[in-house]
Amino acid sequence: MSGSNVIGSAEIQDWIVTYLAELLDVESEDVDVDIAFDRFGLDSSAAIGMTGELEEWLGKEIDATILYDYPTVKSLSKYLGDSLVSVS
Repeated sequence: MSGSNVIGSAEIQDWIVTYLAELLDVESEDVDVDIAFDRFGLDSSAAIGMTGELEEWLGKEIDATILYDYPTVKSLSKYLGDSLVSVS
């Protein structure tokens, strides 16, 4: 009856793509998940804002410097998805 409440990498990737598309005022299809966040022109305050909102959405504390360790949408999504699965 219940199923899993775990948010996976694909859902996280979709959330980040949507967030970036709205922030940059572009279509979601124009957000390349394989390029570095800094190529989108995100400054540190935009990166902190995104990680803060992502943290709230996931209900999981996220280090504000995580974008340095996982610099693309795809790598960040995979890391977060994997870490959520391992915790649950």
